Amino acid sequence: MGKKVLILVSVLVFAAAVIYAVFFYEKREITPLTNSWDTPIPHQEVPQNLVSLKAEDCGVCHKEHYKEWKLATHAHAWTDLQFQAELKKESSPFMCINCHIPLQNQQEFIVTGLINGDIYQPVKEKNPHFDPILREEGITCASCHVRNGEIIGANGSELAPHPVKKAPAVLDESLCIGCHNANAVITPTLACTFETGDEWKAGPYFGEKNCISCHMQEVERPLVEGYQARKSHRHWFTGSGIPKFDTVQTTIQNGLEFYPRILTKTLSAKDSLNFEFMVKNENAGHRVPSGDPERFILTEISVINSKGAVFVKDTFRIGEEWEWYPEAKKISDNNMYPGEERTYALNAKLTQPGDYRVKIKVTKHRLNAKNAAYNKLGDNYPLFITIYDKEIPFAVK
Repeated sequence: MGKKVLILVSVLVFAAAVIYAVFFYEKREITPLTNSWDTPIPHQEVPQNLVSLKAEDCGVCHKEHYKEWKLATHAHAWTDLQFQAELKKESSPFMCINCHIPLQNQQEFIVTGLINGDIYQPVKEKNPHFDPILREEGITCASCHVRNGEIIGANGSELAPHPVKKAPAVLDESLCIGCHNANAVITPTLACTFETGDEWKAGPYFGEKNCISCHMQEVERPLVEGYQARKSHRHWFTGSGIPKFDTVQTTIQNGLEFYPRILTKTLSAKDSLNFEFMVKNENAGHRVPSGDPERFILTEISVINSKGAVFVKDTFRIGEEWEWYPEAKKISDNNMYPGEERTYALNAKLTQPGDYRVKIKVTKHRLNAKNAAYNKLGDNYPLFITIYDKEIPFAVK
């Protein structure tokens, strides 16, 4: 009797396994990648006469370009502590790395599809050409300038020791917008909202200026020491100016200009101080701030006496507010449009005679302290920089 039961149980288990396997594999469909951000730039071979695709090796000849790139936040796109913290979260899907290390050569795995269209079930295979050192360079020279065994450039060159192709169309603003206009709701709790390209297209400079005009300033210089000077562009991709680490430098491109206005320098004890501070998005062809929705700008205005006592203070914020859980949604948005002006006013009644000053401080922030602490970013990760700091003296008689 026991033997029959054992056989029956074995048959039932086997049957259940077969039914499960058939059901599972019938439901297991591999769907292709369809979004532009789902795939990196395909594998690139090292062009003839070059030793590698690494920026350091490019910098042996293109010294100024390499020095500038090292000042760019592009150079720290992979090592950025905030990005690495986000990458470690379970909610982080596979495609996020495609903007931070855009070459397939930099990626450990090749994603060929999705199981049942699920972004959290990518079909992966080992990348035989993975270069871990190149990965550390983030958005590197080869990300833009190497295609199909050639160095591509805006002008070309017959004197270069490596293959060169003149391809200005490959290096236009569409290359920038490929990452700086990634705007999609990936899951209910995960939204990618980089809309700089759309903002530029809707702005006053579309068709006249582009990303390169402002962020890669034109300069006359030789591409290589000893060569004739020619039109070139800076390669520090000057932007927000907030460095990725407190040990590195970067360059800043301020879209905003500031215009303080104190209505009178001498007041009587009967008068009120009326101070105005105008902020204008005078330089940017997109909204400010732009890109990462966690960025914001604070303007702090205070009135201080000669002993350092603060009589009145007000703070004004420019930026978006988001709720990320249980569903990602934008709560508010007062980012400034190109050409937009905004005037902040501070009024104070000062009854005590003496010397005073109005202090104005404007800071540009990557993210707030609460979110930085949540991501355990540490003290060596700069959260903000000061872009305007001025004091205006006045007296009360």
